[in-house]
Amino acid sequence: AGEVAMTSAVAADFSLHIGDLWHSGGSAYRLVGIVQNPLELLDQFALVSPGQVARPDHVAALFDLPPGVSASSLGAGVQRQGQGPSSSFNPTTITVTVMVLGMLLIGLVSVGGFTVLAQRRLRSIGMLASLGATDRHLRLVVRTNGLVVGAVGAVLGTVLGLTAWLAYRPSVQHAAHHVIGVWQLPWPIIAGAAVLALVTTYAAASRPAAAMARVPVVTALSGRPAPPPRLHRSFVPGVVALVLAFLFLGFAGASGGRGGGVMELAIGFIALAVGAVLVAPFTLSLVGNAHLVARAPVALRLALRDLARFRTRSGSALAAITLSVLVAGLVCVVGASRYGNQLDYVGSNLASNQMLVSTPQGPYWSTGGPGIMIGPDGQRKVIQTPGLPSASQIAAWQSEAGDIAGGLGARVFVPLEITPATLTRHAPGRNFSGAVFVATPALLRALGVPAAAVDPRADVITMRGQLSTMSDMVLELGQGGPGIPACQCLRNPIIQTVPALPSGTSAPNTLITEHAVQEFHLQTTTAEWWLQMPTTVTAAQISQARQLAATDGLSVETKSDAPTSTEVLGVATVAGLLLALAILAMTLGLIRSETAGDLRTLTATGASSRTRRAVTAAIAAALGVLGGVVGIACAYLAAVAFLRSNANGDNLSELAHVPWVNLLVLVEGLPLVAAIVGFVFAGRQPPGVSHQPLK
Repeated sequence: AGEVAMTSAVAADFSLHIGDLWHSGGSAYRLVGIVQNPLELLDQFALVSPGQVARPDHVAALFDLPPGVSASSLGAGVQRQGQGPSSSFNPTTITVTVMVLGMLLIGLVSVGGFTVLAQRRLRSIGMLASLGATDRHLRLVVRTNGLVVGAVGAVLGTVLGLTAWLAYRPSVQHAAHHVIGVWQLPWPIIAGAAVLALVTTYAAASRPAAAMARVPVVTALSGRPAPPPRLHRSFVPGVVALVLAFLFLGFAGASGGRGGGVMELAIGFIALAVGAVLVAPFTLSLVGNAHLVARAPVALRLALRDLARFRTRSGSALAAITLSVLVAGLVCVVGASRYGNQLDYVGSNLASNQMLVSTPQGPYWSTGGPGIMIGPDGQRKVIQTPGLPSASQIAAWQSEAGDIAGGLGARVFVPLEITPATLTRHAPGRNFSGAVFVATPALLRALGVPAAAVDPRADVITMRGQLSTMSDMVLELGQGGPGIPACQCLRNPIIQTVPALPSGTSAPNTLITEHAVQEFHLQTTTAEWWLQMPTTVTAAQISQARQLAATDGLSVETKSDAPTSTEVLGVATVAGLLLALAILAMTLGLIRSETAGDLRTLTATGASSRTRRAVTAAIAAALGVLGGVVGIACAYLAAVAFLRSNANGDNLSELAHVPWVNLLVLVEGLPLVAAIVGFVFAGRQPPGVSHQPLK
């Protein structure tokens, strides 16, 4: 009794240190410690012994819900908290998916590496065969190499991963807002990654091991490369896999709205990856066709024919590039269609210099008792809501919001009024998400919209351009004034697009005009206050604003961590580009190693450094172009399959939002950068031009 422990933020708000006295409610408490909620580091509280708070404002009791008992049956104030029903889209599933996809890329690149390594040792393998080694012995040589590489990589990767985790753990805790133990790691996944590394390298070495074992002894001793495999063996199964991917992704889209489709989605994506990997090498025979490249320059002709000749190595590299572009392209295509859907708006809520101060009822109309809330998914939920505030309450809240605005130096401070009217679309699929505020003259002036820019006949103005062209839009007027019956609806209201309105999901970007308010005799009330500062709001200012707002039951909303479409598409494009370039760099190294003899011949016959550079640059550019085209084509195949019968109401019209810049970077930027890098670093004359090196 008489002692208190506080979180560091609360102690800082009251300028208290250990041993200081804190006066509250006529009592004095001595600060004896700094505490935190390890499950929620954002919690700000003061901890006292039981019985110190004589008259609490409210009490929260946490208990286990008995099996078979619903929360609503226990009372109106009982809510279910904690984990909901388990979903297949959990962190473990996502981690395993990314791990398998990464191992697939590693395996595809490793196939080329082990193929080149086996080709280098072809004479040694032929010597072993001439001494009596069986095919099993020859395969064991190459496969053992794969196991050793996998074991070393697994050990080094685990050590480096743990080291990176120790350095990154503080940042993860800060982002996750809860304490994470040093060794609180998914050990089964880590062990599975190490085992999968061994399996991947062993499988990657098995294909060249089998190919080397089939080479006749005389051919092996001569050092001639094995003939390329017939392409139809991989092309036909690849087409079959793409057809299966199209069907399963279609099933996933059709059942996704009913909570299902997870298994179909997983099978469809796996089939899509397999199909892309099998179909991509087929394009090498097209670019290496003698008739197509007959009139091409010598360097380009040599490069394209080398790709077709060394198909085992270049085919696996092309498959890996295709897969990386496929993932990046799929994120860009789906992200552009999702962010482009202005009916169900997603993205950042506010700018970094903006703030919303909300009343307890929030931006949705409520006359008290059971009310309707439109969630982020567009679904309407029945909730208990407070009644409309009185004029004196609004005046007190406005004074408090004005103090917050004055403390932040806000250059814009304007109330946001709401009405019982809501905007919706009477059609299947996604619905309108967001609040509808009143376009008062003060708000329009604050947002920089001149009154002359608003059509006097318009019922709604918005920055969401698609709303004005959509059919089945309805303005539900709710409970209006005299002569307006409850739930009257205005079908196909006049919606005007005003680009000057702010674009945040919580910003006042959809407004009902005063013309509609007066025509339908709608009642209005203040729900929020819009603040805009000259600079970015700091964390200290946000903390101070929330503390001031909490004293009167107000809440503060600032910029969330939700990424914008530019951030999502940009990160996906850069990640896919860097991954594809890394694969190309390894592939070019293998190409330079495997074609060293050809480079010696070119140099001996007078080929200049520019010619050697052009050969390597052409190979890199060709792999980049083929991987980009096939990857983007497979990405659109998946998007079309999923959206053609989507249960959420999305359809192929969603693909009208094409991320041209991102796709051009993947399709044209990738080969351009690869060609430049290959040209710059490939001009060195190979050593020992005048003789074949002894092995």
